[in-house]
Amino acid sequence: MNIVLVGIQWGDEGKGKIIDILSRKVDYIVRYQGGNNAGHTVVVGNKEYIFHLMPSGILHKDKICCIGNGVVIDPAVLLKEMEGLINSGISIDNRLKISSLAHVIMPYHRILDQLRETKRKHKIGTTGSGIGPCYADKISRCGIRMADILSPEVLADKLKDNLKEKNEILRKVYKHKGFDFKPIYREYLDYGKTFASFVSNTAFILNRAIDAKKDILFEGAQGIFLDIDFGTYPFVTSSSTTSGGACIGTGVSPVKIDKVIGVAKAYTTRVGEGPFPTEFSLGFADFMRKKGNEFGATTGRPRRCGWFDALMTREAVMLNGISEIAIMKIDILGGFKKIKVCTAYRYKSSLFKEFPHDLKVLSSIKPVYKEVQGWPETLNKPKCYKDFHPNAKAYLKMLSDLLKAKISMISVGSARDDTIFLDC
Repeated sequence: MNIVLVGIQWGDEGKGKIIDILSRKVDYIVRYQGGNNAGHTVVVGNKEYIFHLMPSGILHKDKICCIGNGVVIDPAVLLKEMEGLINSGISIDNRLKISSLAHVIMPYHRILDQLRETKRKHKIGTTGSGIGPCYADKISRCGIRMADILSPEVLADKLKDNLKEKNEILRKVYKHKGFDFKPIYREYLDYGKTFASFVSNTAFILNRAIDAKKDILFEGAQGIFLDIDFGTYPFVTSSSTTSGGACIGTGVSPVKIDKVIGVAKAYTTRVGEGPFPTEFSLGFADFMRKKGNEFGATTGRPRRCGWFDALMTREAVMLNGISEIAIMKIDILGGFKKIKVCTAYRYKSSLFKEFPHDLKVLSSIKPVYKEVQGWPETLNKPKCYKDFHPNAKAYLKMLSDLLKAKISMISVGSARDDTIFLDC
């Protein structure tokens, strides 16, 4: 079976854990979009792994992991992750495949990303990792791909051409000194030599695997409402985070996808700027942030927190063709007397029951809440669905009914074993 797994809020839903769990049952895991602005956290025993580019299934020694053509790669970040795995005794030889068509983040991308943010009246909240400028070069047809850093001649030609333009922009618009050709050329040639044995035609590898009846898990980064088209634009990422992006970012046909699973927290968080209708007040947000350890895996930035937004999450279910949902961090809601769920938005005299695209409206709407009874906090984590408090069960059923999708997994902690499957 070929499964796409996506986050159905603003990212940070806990996809890394679910990917790690589902990886046991598949043969291939492929990351299909985004860059090192994403962070997937996996806890194994007492050890925590944070992956920014590496597919989360890499911890399973018999699995093949691919980085698809839709990903933008910072070679320094990827190399650091590879070295970290090797130092932990995890072999990646013959298991990691990197698309030759994946675009490469260059030093000027990172600087342009950071400098552009300083010029904006309305800040995006970018991580400054160079993701947006790299995707912009891809669309402008002047990007440098993994295949290019394997060829000294091609790299030299493309790099010179890019530096001619980028240095003009940097010097005249941002008063930056610009970049010299030789240091970057040598650095990226060295990366080419390091990654040469991993660079492959991943589209061919994956399609051949499907023909051989192998099972593939497609791993999305960020969340649906950071999608370049369907997210809260312009406060979004620069790639297609939807299930459709899995096909674009890997070269696997849509007709070969069997199932889409969505991942959502039992409440809502987002990092960076942009509208957030159900956001908590400052005091309660700070309490929730500490209770749920809501700090970004990539930047360490504090996450904004709010109640579950069924309106936006239902939109994500529709956009992605989701049939199953994993609900994460329901344990964090334990101890509240009342819990709220947003079921509609009110703007002036209008009641919205579908997600609005007008940023002005979205920034001014008031959530319409349904309030339900909470449940007591407990030291003993439930081992099966029947162990949940009746009010927690009622909450989960309400979410399933509102989203029109079944809940198949529930997370009650960060460890692999802290996961409840609804068929128990």
